[in-house]
Amino acid sequence: MTNQNGEIEVQDPPAGGAEKFGADVWSKLLKFAKLLEDEGQLRGLVGPREMARLWDRHILNSLPICEYVSQGASLSDVGSGAGFPGVVIAVVRPDVKVFLIETMERRVEWLRYVAEQLDLANVEILHARAEDLVGKHTTDYVTARAVAALKKLIPWTLPLTKLGGSLLALKGGKAEQEIDEAVPQLKKYKVKWADIYDVDVWGCDEGTRVVELRKHDA
Repeated sequence: MTNQNGEIEVQDPPAGGAEKFGADVWSKLLKFAKLLEDEGQLRGLVGPREMARLWDRHILNSLPICEYVSQGASLSDVGSGAGFPGVVIAVVRPDVKVFLIETMERRVEWLRYVAEQLDLANVEILHARAEDLVGKHTTDYVTARAVAALKKLIPWTLPLTKLGGSLLALKGGKAEQEIDEAVPQLKKYKVKWADIYDVDVWGCDEGTRVVELRKHDA
């Protein structure tokens, strides 16, 4: 989306971020947004239309995951892409060890660049397919955003989730339908229960939905 001068419109951040998150965290989120504004399209990470909703559709929409991650936990973000939600989680929750899992080399290079620019000491980037990490890598939580429907996502993510841990997926209005369609996968991958949280997103007019699939303890 462009303005009358042919320039790409970039959504302004909401007011009050420093008060909400603290000055250090907010400055990193602002810097992340600026990196995306300057290089996201050049690197093929974010389309021009998405820049007009960079904050409410992407950065702020990633925040709700943080509410369901326990202190000092480990988390894997499958299909990190431009950094949603993994980079945002890493910035807001420095107590959490975040693994960004991505298959495409150019996206891996971007994630490394972002982690360096934002000085994210709690981030590790894994250039791999989730399927290839089975038996080699597990964390307390696994998250994914805009990757696939649950019936496809579960076989990629639950094997990377520790016993008693959770898959946290950002989903929309079809969350219930996706859970119903994934019943065979829920059983196969030892899901103890599934829940859907309707979450208000700070700084946004619209909320989002988080699906949590909790894995059995044993």
